[in-house]
Amino acid sequence: MNKAGERLYNGLIKENPTFVLMLGMCPTLAVTGSAMNGLGMGLTTAAVLAMSNLIISLLRKIIPNRVRIPAFIVIIASFVTVVQLLLKAYLPSLNDALGMYIPLIVVNCIILGRAEAYAYSNPPIPALFDGIGMGLGFTFALTCIGAFREILGAGTVFGYDLLPAGYVPIKIFSAAPGAFLVLACLTAFQNYLKITRAQVGKEAQKLSSGCSEDCMNCKDTGCSKRFYDDSRKEEQ
Repeated sequence: MNKAGERLYNGLIKENPTFVLMLGMCPTLAVTGSAMNGLGMGLTTAAVLAMSNLIISLLRKIIPNRVRIPAFIVIIASFVTVVQLLLKAYLPSLNDALGMYIPLIVVNCIILGRAEAYAYSNPPIPALFDGIGMGLGFTFALTCIGAFREILGAGTVFGYDLLPAGYVPIKIFSAAPGAFLVLACLTAFQNYLKITRAQVGKEAQKLSSGCSEDCMNCKDTGCSKRFYDDSRKEEQ
């Protein structure tokens, strides 16, 4: 798999920011009352993530290491401002629905995390596709959660009637507790797929983050990714 494709796959499946890494929970739980809100929030975050990754990667040799975090925030905030102004101009209803969660994209741990972990130490093109992959993974997760909540809580999806007229909406899914329930169920389903693949001998790592091992109890002292090793701690 080429580098760009690998970064897209990583964000969508292997290290999905919501279902695997469990990042960005605040907007995930707060704005997914409908599929449209989830899709809008996901795409907004994806646009900021992709562009900020690209610019941070281009400037990685210029930004001093000591001030990299403030520099990241300035770059991210600039793109958030641009996106918010565009939403106000062309999609005012979506802007009103997302409300304060658009400015809060600035401190979204997914964006800051990818800037620090990947964009700041990799070339521009892979960094751009890493941002796109993570953004699409976030968008997919929020849209799925929003769609399930909207179907169960209102009988519609993207505003269109889906269930029969006699269906009685389960109002809890339109409220805050519904977000926790749907997220838990979808995450459990993802974990079920990972365990099932492992049981039939397939590579479970494809549906998990990192090496998918318990480093605290790992016996492989030669693993380069292992952190909880006394000798490695002493060297650090």
